[in-house]
Amino acid sequence: MKPKLTALVVAGMMAAAPAMADLVVPNMSYRTGAYGANGTQYADGFNDYFTLLNERDGGIGGEKIQVPECETAYNTEKGVECYEATKDTGALIYNPLSTGITYQLIPKVAVDKKVLYTPGYGRTSGKNGKVFEWVFNAPANYWDGASVAIKYLLDENGGDLSGKKIALVYHNSAYGKEPIRTLQGLAEKHGFSLSEIPIDAPGQEQKSQWLQIRRDRPDYVIMYGWGVMNQAAIQEAANIRFPMENFIGIWWSGSEVDVMPVGAKADGYKALTFHGVGKDYPVYDELQEYVIDPGKASQGGEHVGSVLYSRGMYAALVISEAIRKAQELAGVSEITPEQLRDGFEQLDITPERLEELGLPDFGPEIKLSCDNHGGSGMARMQQWDAEAKAWNLISEFTEPDQEIIAPLIAEDSEAYAKEAGITPRDC
Repeated sequence: MKPKLTALVVAGMMAAAPAMADLVVPNMSYRTGAYGANGTQYADGFNDYFTLLNERDGGIGGEKIQVPECETAYNTEKGVECYEATKDTGALIYNPLSTGITYQLIPKVAVDKKVLYTPGYGRTSGKNGKVFEWVFNAPANYWDGASVAIKYLLDENGGDLSGKKIALVYHNSAYGKEPIRTLQGLAEKHGFSLSEIPIDAPGQEQKSQWLQIRRDRPDYVIMYGWGVMNQAAIQEAANIRFPMENFIGIWWSGSEVDVMPVGAKADGYKALTFHGVGKDYPVYDELQEYVIDPGKASQGGEHVGSVLYSRGMYAALVISEAIRKAQELAGVSEITPEQLRDGFEQLDITPERLEELGLPDFGPEIKLSCDNHGGSGMARMQQWDAEAKAWNLISEFTEPDQEIIAPLIAEDSEAYAKEAGITPRDC
């Protein structure tokens, strides 16, 4: 029995019904609700990159890409409705931009044989392709981010964090809880103490939590936040005069909308990223020529070049490269989801290929396989310059601590396989 669709979902689907012969890549967006300011920018970048391919290249391998957009409002139930409404339209792949929606879709895509791509979010152990055959989360996951943050702090402290106090401020959801086990393992390994401070969604009110931080006086704060929670946290940190250079957000806590409302007091705030920043890349000239100037940009191109726009564009780029690889392997242009999965498992986006695509040094190499659906997990640090109103990259791409992360991924994925009755693939 099909779920009853909300008027919002149906309207979203009618806005862009796909042609069956085309490559169909639904955009599970959220432009409304508490997280609309963030989701809108990502959705625009996602749309515009596929528009660029259609306008400049005629699509991928001669096939146009259709990107039907379905509004989820960052609501898990609506996200599942969007999936059910689009899965029979020829859809190849889903990028739901929500850990909650991802958790609900993981068992569904395994039955329906659809690819699920969750870059930088979702179920971290989805990296294990032996168990999660249809899930890919390259180039990095939440546990990678936690590890790279600690590696950065180790470098800042001469390789020694013993005796230091680190507080984790996190969105009280599946997303926010993801790094806890990793940080606990890293605390034991490196001798720092860890305090865990949840913030209930949407996160506008967190004065008590920051009073606790003022009392505890941690050396560093790491934040896994989203939406207005980020703005509120950065403002509260400024209110208690916590040093911004000691405040580090995960990549979902490092966009312009997180820092600009705080003004000059946000200067020096840091955040992780798994891709480049700004518009100083050749691909933006092509977007200007083929998408923005002709008036084809999503929402008129208002957010071109922002962090979240670039992230949505990057997700579309990775999907498009997997489609190319799938077409090459299958010897056909009209590929199936199964063939796209094969394309992902043989994906190798080298630095040279990124340069060809107009994004030199934008991201780490993404090399995937049957058992590795997550890539290297490399990330780097960016810092906010309030005067220039710009993010600056302040570290190189850094590998996470696999000594901590690999066993956690194995443990979590094996537990899921046992619970779901999955026999891991022999890769």
